[in-house]
Formats: sequence, structure tokens, C-alpha cells
Amino acid sequence: MRIIRDTVFIDPADRGAAAAIGNFDGVHIGHQAVIDLTRKAAKEADAPLGIMTFEPHPRSYFSRDPNPFRLMNAEARANRLAKLGVEKLYEVPFNAALAALTPRAFAQTVIADQLGLKHVVVGADFCFGRDRAGTVADLQKFGAEMGFGVTVAPIVAIDRANVSSTAIRQALSDGKPRDAAAMLGHWHRIVGEVIRGDQRGRDLGYPTANMSITGLHPPKFGVYAVKVDVLDGPHKGTYNGAASIGVRPMFGENVPNCETFIFDFKGDLYGSTLSVALVDFLRPELKFDSLEALITQMDADCVTAREILADVR
Repeated sequence: MRIIRDTVFIDPADRGAAAAIGNFDGVHIGHQAVIDLTRKAAKEADAPLGIMTFEPHPRSYFSRDPNPFRLMNAEARANRLAKLGVEKLYEVPFNAALAALTPRAFAQTVIADQLGLKHVVVGADFCFGRDRAGTVADLQKFGAEMGFGVTVAPIVAIDRANVSSTAIRQALSDGKPRDAAAMLGHWHRIVGEVIRGDQRGRDLGYPTANMSITGLHPPKFGVYAVKVDVLDGPHKGTYNGAASIGVRPMFGENVPNCETFIFDFKGDLYGSTLSVALVDFLRPELKFDSLEALITQMDADCVTAREILADVR
């Protein structure tokens, strides 16, 4: 998959795709339905399969809310889209100039002139342009005028409830990763580089791979059974483990992070990129009376996680 970040001075070879447009946060089953329609349109137009999204996320640009909301960072999103067969990922820079474009100017300047898209696919609730004034009806009208096709994808629902990034965030906040996975169509994953921590886990007999969750919507703090993909380096592969997400209350208040103990693993993962999939929530974060009580609970957590993961592929 080719990622195109400069959409103004674009290589002519990167123009002319059939592309789905949206933020694709989580790449959930609703997004996947849109991508499937785009794949069909790309085949009919003899064009590459593309995704047009935005960096930073428009909500980050406009909102003053300091609470992180993204389900995945740009790297994790790109990894997921590549697995779905996307050939061209347009990460359009979201800035003041883009935000100021009227719906018509957005369609003409970005879709038609810069990217030269042959066909676009959007969800039924898609809005675009300054003040989100453009509707799917506007987009269809502009497409007819400017020479690109438009397909509108219906909203996907599970048990009569619409699938959305908001609903997935709520499931994760409630400590229900399997509910989130049902809407995502895959396990919710935290992807990032392994960084150096305080190395307390090593002293406790549980060395962990530490990852930042800064900028991501935090799942319910606590301990999870997890599947771990090491994406690069000499230890590349898939493993089982238990992860603690939170502020580590036994050791004072700390910046939230994800600490993963990988079962039956020996090796150095510093600098490697991990993808940690949340399978089941085991218990909330707790402050224990002693380190011995903490270790006893960690022993029990790992036994439970092994039992759960034995049936997960």
C-alpha cells in the first residue's frame, strides 16, 4: 500500500483511484462495508482501491477537549487498511486552509483537481466542507458536474444499534472488549513502540513491554487477556499475554500506559513495534497492601488469561 501525504504536489501516478472518504477511526465493520463498495467501484472503473482520510483527525483540530478519543493512531489505521487490500491511502493534511473550503471548493480542489478521483464512496451520514455544510446529495451533484462517480453506503447496525466509533469507545470504557470487537470486526489493538519503563515488573518476576497510550482513547483501566503481535525485529511473531492498562496505583499516580507481560518469552523488545489486542477484561486496577499481594494477584491473572486465550485464535 502506498501512503500519499502530499496531496498538492502529487505524483500523477497516484491520481485516479476510486476512494472511500472518511476518518476510518477503528476501521470497524461499517468502514469495511464502505471499503467493500469501493473495491467494487474500483474494479468497475479499472482504478486502484483508495482511501481518503485526514491527518490530524478533524475532531482534534477543532475540539478543545483534552480527553483523547482516537481508537487507533495513523500507523495502526494504515496497517489495518493495508490488510484489507487498500492500494492508495491519501492522508490529506487537515489545516486551516482545508477547513475553510466550501463544500463545492472541497469537491473541486481536493477530489477533482488534486487527487483526480474517478469514484468516491461515503457513508450516508457523510458531511464535508466548511461548517460541515455539504451533504451526500451535494456530493452527488458535484460529482455529476466534475466528472467523478459517487456511491452512498448505508449505515451498518448490529441488533438495531448503529455501529460507530462512539459506540466502540463506550464499549472499551465499560471494559467490554468483545463488544467492541463485534463492532470492529477485529480485536481492538494498541499499536506502538516498546519504550523503557521503571523496570519494576522485572523485579517482580513479570518483565513487561511498556507502550504509551497518549493520544488514544483509554480503555477501562485494569488487566486484560491479550494477543500480542511483534511486528518487527528478531522476535517477530504472535504471542499470548496479560496486559495492565492504567496509572499503576501501587507506585503513585503515573501517566497512563500499557504494560504487557508476554507468556513464555525471553528477549529484548526495546524499540520494536507491538500490536496488543484486547481480548477480555479480567479485573480493574487495584492498589494492594503489599508487593506480595500484588504478585499473588498477578499469578492468578496470568492463569486466567492463559485459560481464556487457549480458545482464541
